[in-house]
Order: sequence, then C-alpha cells, then structure tokens
Amino acid sequence: MKRFTLLTSVSLAVWLASLAPSFAQANKDAKKDAPKDAKKDAQPKKPNPVQAPDVAAPKFQDGEPSAGFIKTHEGYVATAKAGGVDVLFLGDSITAGWRGNGKEAWEKSFAAYKTANFGIGGDRTQHVLWRITNGELDGIKPKAVVLMIGTNNSGSDDADGIARGVTAIVKAIHAKSPATKVLLLAVFPRGEKPNPQREKLAKVNETIAKLHDGKSVHYLDIGAKFLTADGTLTKEIMPDFLHLSKAGYQIWADAITPKLAELTK
Repeated sequence: MKRFTLLTSVSLAVWLASLAPSFAQANKDAKKDAPKDAKKDAQPKKPNPVQAPDVAAPKFQDGEPSAGFIKTHEGYVATAKAGGVDVLFLGDSITAGWRGNGKEAWEKSFAAYKTANFGIGGDRTQHVLWRITNGELDGIKPKAVVLMIGTNNSGSDDADGIARGVTAIVKAIHAKSPATKVLLLAVFPRGEKPNPQREKLAKVNETIAKLHDGKSVHYLDIGAKFLTADGTLTKEIMPDFLHLSKAGYQIWADAITPKLAELTK
C-alpha cells in the first residue's frame, strides 16, 4: 500500500510538471491580451468644439485646450511684455518656419530690425485672433506686423469665413496698436498643381485684398513668385507643397524687404 501511494505521488508530480509549460504559455497569452481589453474599455477621446473662423478661440486637442499651444502662447506674451519689438511676424507653421528653414534668410534680411516671430504650427484664424486678444500685443507697439494666415482653415471653412477671420485679426491688431502698419500677405498657394483648395484661397485673397488702404494696411500678394509658369509648385520651393524650403524663405524675404523698409521708416 505504501509503495502504491509513493508511485501515485510520483506520477502526480510528473503530470503536474508536464502541465507547467502550458500554464506559463496561458499566463503569457493572458498578459498579451490584457492591453487589447484595456483599449476596448478606454474612454473615447472627446471631440474638439466647432470653432468659427472669425471668433477668438484657443486651439483644442482631444476636447481640451492644447497644452503646447498655451505654453507657446504664454512664451510670446512674455516676449511682448519685455518690449522692444519693431517688426512682428504673425501666423502659423509657415511663419514659425523662419526659425527653421528660414533662419538663414531671416538673419540676412531682417537683422537690422528688432523682430519677433509669433508663429504657431497648425494655427487657424480664430487661434491667432485669440492670441492677440489674450496678451500677445500687450507691451509692444510694432511699427509693422507681417501677417499671413488662413491656409489651415481651408479644409473646413468657406472662403468668406476665412476672409472674415483675417479681417478680424487686422482689426484686433489695430485695437491694440492703432499706429501699427499691417503688411497683409495673400495666403500662399498650396498643392503641387492648381486645385480646389488653391481656388478657395484665391477667393480669400480676393476679399482680403480690399483691406488695403495704403496707410494702416498694405496688402501684398507674392504667391506667383513660388510658382512655375504653368502654376506648378516644385519641391525645391515647397518640399511638401505647403511649407517652404530655404530657397522658398529667401524668395519670401526678398519679396517683402523693400516694403518692410518703407513701413518701418
């Protein structure tokens, strides 16, 4: 009887040992499946609020004000409070790009001015309007503001709405600093070939061109300088057919330098 019990115990131990790899694999599989289940149980991201292009609003991400946007804005407010800005560039990532691909052209063309670059990637008209009304011109009275904005609105807003947004920005600048002259640039062309989005932006430009009065607002359309004779945008000028290369920024700098000199006398 003792021998039988011993043999039974040994057999049971062997059998349990044989199951160990299966248990281990099952544990691994359970852990592997856990993240998938967690994703299923995760709360869906909050939708961002619908924003009108001519009503001041901060940028949102996942239903909340974008932390990166707010942080960058606060840095610009601090720059404004420090004062000493004669020429302010205001806009989206294309303007922000003066710190990247445009750095060389910026240093060569605008070194004589006390400049500031308040460009934020992804900004739309309502975001720039919000930034102005929330401190980015408090503490400075620039001689000139170079404004180019609206391309990021073109996927969701109509031409009239975008033009209203640009108009609201110009008015907000003068509400903060009446003597500032705005060098209002036509929204740059985008896309390799002529396309509906370009056509929409052309309508925006046609409307905002009427803001030109030769005194406080000076409208300038330099878009054709980026294009070939048949209207093509090349990768040499805009590698992604939206953002400028070093050559593209030099074209921009050369195109506005004479006018900027006139406006800052």
